Amino acid sequence: MSERSERSDPHKPLRDDVRLLGELLGDTLRTHGGNQLFDTVERVRALSKASRAGGQSEFDELSSLLARLPVESATPLARAFSHFLNLANVAEQHHRIRRRRAYLAKPDSQPQAGSCQETFARLVAGGIAPGELFEAICNLHIELVLTAHPTEVSRRTLIHKYNRVAELLAQRDHVDLTVPERDEVIDALRREIVSAWETDEVRHDRPSPLDEVRGGLIVFEQSLWHAVPVFLRSVDAALRRVAGRGLPLGVAPIRFGSWIGGDRDGNPNVTPEVTRNACLLARWQAADLYLSEISALRDELSMSQGSPELAALAGNAHEPYRALLRDVRTRLLATRDWVEAALREEVAPPADVYLETEALAEPLRLCHRSLVATGDEVIANGRLADVLRRVATFGVTLARLDIRQESDRHSAALASITVARGLGAYGEWDESRRVEFLAGELTASRPLIPANLSADPEVIDVLDTFRLLARIPHESLGAYVITMTRQASDILAVQALQRASGVEHPLRVVPLFETADDLRRAPDVVARVLSVEAYKTSIANRQEVMVGYSDSSKDVGRLSAAWELYKTQEAIVETCRRSGVDVTLFHGRGGSVGRGGGPTYVALRSQPSGSIDGTIRVTEQGEMIQALFGLPGIATRTMEVYTSGTLDAWLVAVPPPPADWRACMDRLSADGARAYRGYVHENPSFIEYFRTATPLPELEHVNIGSRPARRKPTAGIETLRAIPWQFSWTQTRLILGAWLGTEEALERAMHRGELEELRRMYRGWPHFRSVMDLTAMVLAKTDARIAGEYERRLVPDHLRSLGADLRGRLERAIRATLDVTAHRELLEENQVLQRSIHVRNPYVDPINLVQVELLRRLRGGEADERLRDAFVVTVNGIAAGMRNAG
Repeated sequence: MSERSERSDPHKPLRDDVRLLGELLGDTLRTHGGNQLFDTVERVRALSKASRAGGQSEFDELSSLLARLPVESATPLARAFSHFLNLANVAEQHHRIRRRRAYLAKPDSQPQAGSCQETFARLVAGGIAPGELFEAICNLHIELVLTAHPTEVSRRTLIHKYNRVAELLAQRDHVDLTVPERDEVIDALRREIVSAWETDEVRHDRPSPLDEVRGGLIVFEQSLWHAVPVFLRSVDAALRRVAGRGLPLGVAPIRFGSWIGGDRDGNPNVTPEVTRNACLLARWQAADLYLSEISALRDELSMSQGSPELAALAGNAHEPYRALLRDVRTRLLATRDWVEAALREEVAPPADVYLETEALAEPLRLCHRSLVATGDEVIANGRLADVLRRVATFGVTLARLDIRQESDRHSAALASITVARGLGAYGEWDESRRVEFLAGELTASRPLIPANLSADPEVIDVLDTFRLLARIPHESLGAYVITMTRQASDILAVQALQRASGVEHPLRVVPLFETADDLRRAPDVVARVLSVEAYKTSIANRQEVMVGYSDSSKDVGRLSAAWELYKTQEAIVETCRRSGVDVTLFHGRGGSVGRGGGPTYVALRSQPSGSIDGTIRVTEQGEMIQALFGLPGIATRTMEVYTSGTLDAWLVAVPPPPADWRACMDRLSADGARAYRGYVHENPSFIEYFRTATPLPELEHVNIGSRPARRKPTAGIETLRAIPWQFSWTQTRLILGAWLGTEEALERAMHRGELEELRRMYRGWPHFRSVMDLTAMVLAKTDARIAGEYERRLVPDHLRSLGADLRGRLERAIRATLDVTAHRELLEENQVLQRSIHVRNPYVDPINLVQVELLRRLRGGEADERLRDAFVVTVNGIAAGMRNAG
């Protein structure tokens, strides 16, 4: 393809890749499924495309055809479409990397928007002094926290195969391939596709928390380990261009945290032993990765001359670098051996293992200083610099593990303690008495917890967890997050229990505010806890506060939740400022828009002014880990966008919205919440409709994640986790949780004559623009006709009027969104995403229709295990087609 034609049609290589992968999949279906399967797939695909062109008769024929298929025919059909969608996703990810590389290959091209080069130059041109920019970058602290929420529906085995497909597509792009080499690549692609087709994509056992830990560590080994030095070299180069100074080797703008193995919020499977092993597995993986690098460095640094400092430490060895690195390698081997022993039984670490980052970094820094001093700076800035940057980013644990637990569990533990000490029942005390008691315990000399305390198993589990934190090397641990924080005593309780358990390096105590009521209370709770001097003294002048997007959206709808989150962040920042304390906001974002997901840069720029001071933490959940970090090229871009977006949000002041815009947003929020709650929480028929019109009951029993679908065993929406809530609606393509209430809020505003005001808000206020653009993105993925099929075949007659009204509200939401944005069609400004959705729809539709029929049969009492496996196949396929699960 010529350069001219590629410029005119930059996405032709993507279409070529998708076509090739589709042809190879078709060959696989013929060979391993038979001509009948291939012919059925082709017929279904043709009908689906015709129905998408507006043919209702073709849709009816498609629906009838799929309803008649026996399970042994429906399952491979759904698998075929699911595999195609996954392969298309791989091709799209690879195309993103290819486009970025092509962009960077042109010496005369402008820097890519959002790249370090573009952002740093723009900030300096906009008035930020080069020295100020340098200091800002050196003080950036962005932490991306990986979580194991049950939205990663693909088995790791298949993810590995798809990653190899991406690698082979990259090989195929090499312009110097010979004909035999090109044929070898095609053959290798064919083998991977056949292998994926022959692999069972259904998990037959629910993954354990440690399975999830191992799965989370894979992204470090296969992608992030390689992407981090590439990313940091790009930061270094861009900084040298604008500031004349490179990035210091000990500076890591982005680090990683984890909840996997530490998140015990309603998950009884996460025990103290699981948490201990999660920390050990991370240390083993880190030591193993460093061992490979140190071995390579020993091969590289064979020179016999070094600085006097190095010679003295290496005992004047003939090859001083190798002598020093031999000791490093010995300690890494000892570290790995200790971890393997400790995984079998708890044993104290020997003196020569690496427990802290500084012990590993110092000999490597010495090697770097010596190379620079002896004129070998070009060598120093190669592999050795990359290893030092990995050490700065990953430490000796790859990611620090957060602990998360519900506030009620801590209160129950304290109640057992106070009763045992003869002080009365903590649970019956008012907040003032609780705060007074806990503040005293933060400075008391006597032990809080009586020896040999007798309590119920849940209390013992909480106390055992705190005792474990005292034994785990402190660099393995991050923050202690308190779910459902409602008052200052919830925060003080964790601090007091850490002190009582002998935690020498206490974890940061992070309140999590989730529901709308809790978000409104948050500033007062933070102010109250900061008024306790013993607590304030212990936090090193910085309080971390987590805000939850998922449960707030489930509580009042996404439109209202977005505004409550915005106002809460403003108020928390002001509260901490008045207390003389800095604040780090921790954003509990999910993958789907209904759980706070969406484009990273848009999310960062839409935050309230002053809420990002160069420090920020963000959860990356479930399937988004693979989407954002699964391939090194994608991971590099993700880290770059986080860096540039955080710098922009910090250094480029966004004027606060005018009072009349805030008042308009208050009205929108109130109207949206009223409409949403009127349906979801107050309509007595809604729960029955939800459970019959979506696959929620079946999803609660699928082996996706280690956590139960509910925090408590009741049937209400309140106890249902936000993830299956969004997941269920996404499967049916109604995606109700991300837009319901928006239609009424916008319509009421327009009836009040506020349309032009809304359009001015959309043009001039990043927060409101983000809300509307993400709403448009969700609405573009919805499909009322598919959702109607779930209702027609699964919902009792007396509930169907409710479904008809909801689909009507969906159409109203689309019209109102177009009116406010002044667009003629959804995603008018994002043609790439619009096309991606349109291309996928004909392949997702048949999977939905197969799923509807499977649900009808399962609910009709058919006890065939093959039906449940086929259902899981459809769940995987729809998730792949929608590009997010929950």
